[in-house]
Amino acid sequence: MADVTIEIIKNGPYIVKGEVELKDADGNSYPVEKRMALCRCGASTEKPFCDGTHSKIGFQEAEHAVPDSSEG
Repeated sequence: MADVTIEIIKNGPYIVKGEVELKDADGNSYPVEKRMALCRCGASTEKPFCDGTHSKIGFQEAEHAVPDSSEG
């Protein structure tokens, strides 16, 4: 199994560490990186990557996952 971790930065991006393949919705691959920051706020101009916009717009994360959410 690959040695990959995903760290959630409070009110910021997901930090993915480890070599993973990232594909967009059309199946196009991005270059494999050992570390990447993925946007959670939806406002990055570099999607799917974080460009720091979350701090400019005051992005507030949900405090905890909601297991019984209708979105799951």
